[in-house]
Amino acid sequence: MTVSRILALLALLLAVQAGPLAAQQLVVSDKPEDVSITIYRAPDRGDAPINADWPQGYALITETRTVRLPAGDSLVRFEGVSEGMFPESAIVTGLPDGVREKNRDARLLSPQGLIDAYLKREVSISRTNNATGVSRTQNVFITAGPDGGVIFQSEEGFEALRCTGLPERMSFAKLPPGLSAKPTLSILTTSQTAMTVKLTLTYLASGFDWQANYVATVKQREPDETARMDLFAWLTVANGGNQSFDNANMMVIAGEPNRERQDNQLRPIGGALEIRCWPMQRTHEVPYNQGYLSAIPPPPPPPPMAMMDEVGEKIIVTAARRGDKMMDMASPIAVVVAEQEDLGDLKLYRVPERVTVNAKGQKQVAMIVQPNVSYDRIYVAEASDYDEDSAAVDYILRSRNDVKNGLGVPLPAGNVAVFENSFAGPLLAGEGAIADRTIDDEIEVEVGSSVDVRLSVVQLRKTERKENWRAILSNARDHPVTFEMEIPYEISGRVKGIDVIDGVPTWRVTVPANDEARLDYAIKLR
Repeated sequence: MTVSRILALLALLLAVQAGPLAAQQLVVSDKPEDVSITIYRAPDRGDAPINADWPQGYALITETRTVRLPAGDSLVRFEGVSEGMFPESAIVTGLPDGVREKNRDARLLSPQGLIDAYLKREVSISRTNNATGVSRTQNVFITAGPDGGVIFQSEEGFEALRCTGLPERMSFAKLPPGLSAKPTLSILTTSQTAMTVKLTLTYLASGFDWQANYVATVKQREPDETARMDLFAWLTVANGGNQSFDNANMMVIAGEPNRERQDNQLRPIGGALEIRCWPMQRTHEVPYNQGYLSAIPPPPPPPPMAMMDEVGEKIIVTAARRGDKMMDMASPIAVVVAEQEDLGDLKLYRVPERVTVNAKGQKQVAMIVQPNVSYDRIYVAEASDYDEDSAAVDYILRSRNDVKNGLGVPLPAGNVAVFENSFAGPLLAGEGAIADRTIDDEIEVEVGSSVDVRLSVVQLRKTERKENWRAILSNARDHPVTFEMEIPYEISGRVKGIDVIDGVPTWRVTVPANDEARLDYAIKLR
């Protein structure tokens, strides 16, 4: 084979290898036309609030985008995807010949991103002398950054950015390849002919969470009436990313899907520079910054002053008479309520109208509206928590999740704020929490403690085999109260008034108004 033929063959092989790359064309989809977002709660969060900085739940996001594919190979960039995207979960449908390759572009265009991209490279820095107004520009070499400060090398040696006391501005010759203003997923694909296609992009993303927030409004009642309350729940959704989802179909899932433990996706590199240094000036030349004094506590507030009327007389606020009518608290009025659906053994709540899930924000939509729920107020205690000194007893609101009691709907876990009416208007009685409760489950909400219902537990005697105790419960309220005390020990003999509930000996008693009850019992010693 002659030399000319060998060279021609090599050129042909190089052309074949370089052909697809040379023919590759860029297609950019800057935002979706339609988006649906389904949010799952953070596993194992329990009663803790949503992590405001970066929620620990996740979401399934489905986007619809229309792009114009050229004939041949193309690189399609989906801009504006969630920064918490798990790229391995991304599925793109609607392409004529499928996806050849996926890439998650996690470097964002930002001051921090630019410094990171130009590390060990040359940039221009301009400084203006405040005294003379003269501006000087020089080329410098970035040697370290951006985390913990930026160090660059110039003709004068090594310096730290923004530590000279002079205004400084960096200039970059061009935009580094790979930086994007938005989190981006890119794919390589091929089309035989030029065509317009509608694509569906579906992926999982971290940085989302949701929870139910209940408001229980206790209603007024006569002594012989059934105790009732209005139960209202907000659906609170959190988006910890920097991307908003406009006009989206939004759903949340209640329950715990079987998902393998997985670390959160690394968030894109980018953000503001955090420069920490003391400028090379005298102290009096540094501009005053209120932030320097943030550690100094503010002065104490002035002493309260009595309110005065126009003629200088003191205004005296007197307590309302017991016969005055209490001020009722109106329950929230729901205009849009999430619709509950079954999803296998899970529960799906769909918001019937499109909403915008803002970046770094939270959104609330009515979730459950159940008026006139009947309940029982139970005072509860554990014997081991009390001694001979009389102490206040906690109380709970207890009901059953069925139609008879005004419920009969699935109740996702969440916090509960309980309001009670008073002569001064509705007041917060306490805050508790409920776990996930399905239909026919018992519901208990811990509210607070009562100063009118008090308990003391006194040891009477002790032998080698047993201890004798006496519990005394006093009720200073003007109506009877129901009381339950758990005794987490083995009872010696049979004691009237003690039943075994869920395997724990429990004293159950109803104490009349302004009265007391006593229980003598003995526990076995091992």
